[in-house]
Amino acid sequence: MKRNLLTLIIGALLVVIFALLLFAFQVRQSEVAVLMTFGKPVRNITEPGAYFKWPWPIQKVYRFDQRVQNFEDKFSEGLTSDNNNLIATVYVGWRISDAAVFVPKFPGDADVSMPNAQRQLEGMLRSSALAVMGKHPLSDFVNSNPQDLKFDAVEQEINSSVQARLQANNYGIKIEFLGIKKLALPDNVTTAVFDRMKSERQVLISKAQYEGEAEAQNIKSAADRQAAETVANADAAATRIRGAGEAEAAKTLPVFQQNPELANFLLRVDALKQSLNSRATLIFDERTPPFDLFRNLPANPQP
Repeated sequence: MKRNLLTLIIGALLVVIFALLLFAFQVRQSEVAVLMTFGKPVRNITEPGAYFKWPWPIQKVYRFDQRVQNFEDKFSEGLTSDNNNLIATVYVGWRISDAAVFVPKFPGDADVSMPNAQRQLEGMLRSSALAVMGKHPLSDFVNSNPQDLKFDAVEQEINSSVQARLQANNYGIKIEFLGIKKLALPDNVTTAVFDRMKSERQVLISKAQYEGEAEAQNIKSAADRQAAETVANADAAATRIRGAGEAEAAKTLPVFQQNPELANFLLRVDALKQSLNSRATLIFDERTPPFDLFRNLPANPQP
């Protein structure tokens, strides 16, 4: 009796497990699922949890990873707008934005549909990148002046082109990020680019030298002009002083001519007074004017 009860319990559990496998399914946090009824998508499930379904062949569930998938495109060689060869590789991050739309475009389980979707995206990315590269000159990618580089604009153009094609074909895919990872030049282009960069640098050097020489010439001219003005002002001041002295001398000349000896004596006395104003001890030759006034002086009186 006990053995039959245990058998019934085990059988009931197996029936419940089998029923759950047939009529229920689970969606994980990192997944997005599509419920298909007779091969047509009827429900797009983005929230994790357990859900009910009819058993196959009535309904079937396709699960996909809803996290961002990333890959690098292979090197693509194309021509720029100025007919220079350029090799570039682009990296992309994408995810499924609408699984119900994605499944009919890329049928099959995730291990089949996801690689097919990536291959389709690689082809679109390669053609868009080559088309955008053909609109820009080489100087937008390789330039001695970082301000003239246009990587952001080129990446945005490629992203917009791929997004537009994805929307036009309604693949249920969204680009999360896109960028240029590597750039390369063929050997013949590399030499020409380096020569052009060298010539551009030489132009900058010549410009800097010319501006420096011009500034130096301006400084020298200003200094020469200021020196000439200073000398001219000094000459003018000296002329004025000399003229004032000559005018003053002309005023006293008639007086001196009336009594030349007295005038000579007064001049020597004035010069002697100026030399004694410093209250210093003088050692002089009494034969040298104006100290010759001390000659033939009476002896000091005795106290």
